[in-house]
Amino acid sequence: MTLAGRLFSGASLALLLTLSTSPVISAPAPPAAAVQPAPASELARLVDIPYERFTLPNGLRVLVHTDRKAPIVAVSIWYGVGSKHEPAGRTGFAHLFEHLMFNGSENAPGDYFKPLQEVGATDLNGSTWFDRTNYFQTVPTGALDRTLFLESDRMGHLLGAVTQEKLDNQRGVVQNEKRQYDNQPFGLVDYLINDNLFPPGHGYRHSTIGSMADLDAASLDDVKRWFTDNYGPNNAVLVLAGDIDLATARPLVEKYFGAIPRGPRVAPVQDGPVTLKAPVSLTHKDRVATTRIYRSWSTPGLNDLSSVALEAGVSVLGGLSSSRLDNALVRDEKIAVSVTADFGVFQSVGILTLAADVRPGVSPDLVAKRMDEVIAGLIATGPTPAELDRARRVEIAGKIRETEAVGGFGGKAVTLAEGELYANDPELYRKRLDAYAALTPAAVQSALKTWLGRPALALRVDPGERDLDGGPLGGDKAAKGAVIDRTGVTTAPRAPRADATLPGAGKVPTLDFPDIERARLANGMPVVYARRAGEPRTLIAASFDAGTAADGATRYGAQSLMLSALTEGAGVLSSREIAERSELLGARVGASAGADRSTVMLDALTPNLTPSLALYADVLRRPTFEPQVVERIRGQQLARISADANNPQAIAVLELSRRLYGAGHPYSVRTSGAGDAAVVSALSPADLRNLHDQWIRPDNGRLLIVSDRPLAELLPQLNAALGDWKAATGTARGAKVFVEPPAPSGSRVVLIDRPKSPQSVISAGQVLQAKGGDDLLSLQAGNEVLGGGFLSRLNMNLRETKGWSYGVGSGVPEVVERVSFRVSAPVQADRTADSISEIVKEIRDFTTNRGTTAEERQLTIEGATRELPGQFERGASVLNGMATLAEFNRPDDWYERLPERYGAMTAADMDSAVRRVIDPSRMTFVVVGDASVVRPQLDKLGLPVDVIAAPPAAK
Repeated sequence: MTLAGRLFSGASLALLLTLSTSPVISAPAPPAAAVQPAPASELARLVDIPYERFTLPNGLRVLVHTDRKAPIVAVSIWYGVGSKHEPAGRTGFAHLFEHLMFNGSENAPGDYFKPLQEVGATDLNGSTWFDRTNYFQTVPTGALDRTLFLESDRMGHLLGAVTQEKLDNQRGVVQNEKRQYDNQPFGLVDYLINDNLFPPGHGYRHSTIGSMADLDAASLDDVKRWFTDNYGPNNAVLVLAGDIDLATARPLVEKYFGAIPRGPRVAPVQDGPVTLKAPVSLTHKDRVATTRIYRSWSTPGLNDLSSVALEAGVSVLGGLSSSRLDNALVRDEKIAVSVTADFGVFQSVGILTLAADVRPGVSPDLVAKRMDEVIAGLIATGPTPAELDRARRVEIAGKIRETEAVGGFGGKAVTLAEGELYANDPELYRKRLDAYAALTPAAVQSALKTWLGRPALALRVDPGERDLDGGPLGGDKAAKGAVIDRTGVTTAPRAPRADATLPGAGKVPTLDFPDIERARLANGMPVVYARRAGEPRTLIAASFDAGTAADGATRYGAQSLMLSALTEGAGVLSSREIAERSELLGARVGASAGADRSTVMLDALTPNLTPSLALYADVLRRPTFEPQVVERIRGQQLARISADANNPQAIAVLELSRRLYGAGHPYSVRTSGAGDAAVVSALSPADLRNLHDQWIRPDNGRLLIVSDRPLAELLPQLNAALGDWKAATGTARGAKVFVEPPAPSGSRVVLIDRPKSPQSVISAGQVLQAKGGDDLLSLQAGNEVLGGGFLSRLNMNLRETKGWSYGVGSGVPEVVERVSFRVSAPVQADRTADSISEIVKEIRDFTTNRGTTAEERQLTIEGATRELPGQFERGASVLNGMATLAEFNRPDDWYERLPERYGAMTAADMDSAVRRVIDPSRMTFVVVGDASVVRPQLDKLGLPVDVIAAPPAAK
């Protein structure tokens, strides 16, 4: 997260805004047939990404999409090289090279992030997958020259900057990335699925991150050959989307990319779906909370439109909140706590996996049997027209949301690039949506019969001591890789580029934060509104002064359970009817507790706003808390608690919170929000009703709204749904109690023994003499230098210099009461104590003799100023910003005044803010790792060490 992003992280609604399946609700609910949503065909036409295209003589394909809603341009470049192109013994090369591409090029030495942070880039990253490697950034319009220079330099002039030192460092970073993922519960499952779905030599068999042995064997000559074989302009697609047009884009692209020669031709890897000769059954043990049952198949990819019918069928089967597996296993029979459907559709293959988490005390064999019966039942009958219509609408609504942004991991640039690279057709998204619109139940049934009627891979993961080692997994010695035609292509060093000077940062963009309007509903509930034209969406957050702090330290988990129940029965609608209604409307609703506030969120398509508001009103006003439903969601929350007890990061954060704030403080339990098992087990439906009446009430909250429609148009609808809502008679509004956190006497280490952990998770911090409502701007800016950003001292030391971690960061999360400074550092186990020493050293240096340099100050301030327009491109980001302004009583023009405040901020201001509150001699370090490996290291630090056992489920 960037500095501007952290400025509204304390009251963030981001989690709720990305909920994909949590449903919605209704008012004196009319029968389902009476709800008249906009036609699906009309909604599908709202997804429209017009573009223009051209191709350079060297083969670089370029697409340009114009979107003037903000002064930013998304630059997304996709190379047709991924893990499926890797030859035998070279697994992980595509991903390793993605990392190397961020370590500087011949004419832009140093870290790639630095010149882009200077210009205020947002959504800056890269990723690798089976079929491609992509790099992307969204930048202020004036920084487009610099961005194209940088992308073209690493395409055409990288080899001279790739050194053995950089290779060794990034190899360590990637291996720590692998350890970090392997260390999670179920962390080895993907390896097992792919290894058993596909035969040796198949391009989709081995893991993108590769095997440890192949990464260790990578030589400098190997990676240089990888670059010359795969990173030519003729194997790439460049998309520019945003405040740009073809007339401006073409001469710039020709200027920066035109002189780069073609590379070798990379022949397509056409490996398709594979039919197993017979069913395959596997069992694996892992440190997990409950047994999970998997069923997997390989299927057609993106370029086979039959995958659309299968995608719809999978949605009906397990993807929708109202799916058949959800209804049968979770809602009705209550033998599973959750089901999921994961359908990764790649260029020429899909990987379809259904999973069910077994309810504790239920036979896994029974769940597996019922899961297979439900699958067979849908194959036999096909979906109903209503099920198919809901699946279609959820897909369309998801695409509308996905293409709100111009760039990033999703967005318009990604949508165009994917179609062009995989199918030579930027409008592949349109063809797939049209195919959805034309689907019939019979076509879906046929696809299900064809692909799910084949032998399946059945995997069962049971709780227990992990029986596999992640070290050798993820590679495939028999991979065949891509065929490279090097005819006429030279690998000799290229001539120096004529335009070798890095362009300037461009004009500083001006943030125009949407004007904030205020009103009150007829019942007096405040309304805070901003208009965001463009996508036809309305976002509403009902924000209440509650959060996990309302639980105190003795009822942790009560808010979470009560909020979960809101969407599981309201008004006259059951849980299933709520799910069906929300899917029909393409709406999302979810409820969640942060530290200080509880939020109920509606994300509605504006054409369906009126019925969506009716649903939303029931969720807020008339939850039913039916005993059977409460028992079901209680089981789900207890499963989440058990899952947290198996997650090393969650274990570390919870223990640190307890140590920092003390047993009686509401923030002492601040972690995922799932709560304490004993508390959750004891809560009754009446308790939840009372909690709702105490906290979820109009005199304890406000409505925050971002919409494409004017407030004057929305107010009558809001009043119709919520204007007569009153607090429950006879129930007093809830009140929170905060106690003073204990003062630490010095630094200490708490070691939580988690045997056989391939990595140690370090979570460190201290409570500060500051509150969230204080002016923390200089402190946040100083932390950006210390540990807040990718280029921070902590991350550059432990990741980019030492290679001991995939990523290290620090932050000061904004909460209403006393804030804390926290450091998060997952590190390789044999460097645990060394990492703690380096963390202490960096903090001590910053707070004593090595404060912010002039260069660091300029980088931080320039980046934070210039990134503001990009930070508020999305409606969700505007809503988050409004929530923070309201929570901490900041003026409406607070964000627009930030450039002036940043400009006046000195390095001394940043240093003083950090030194005033952060003391490295009073830090508490929590380490979750293997004590047999870690304890001998920690004993050499000279700090007190407390060793405690991991939670029982995590051993």
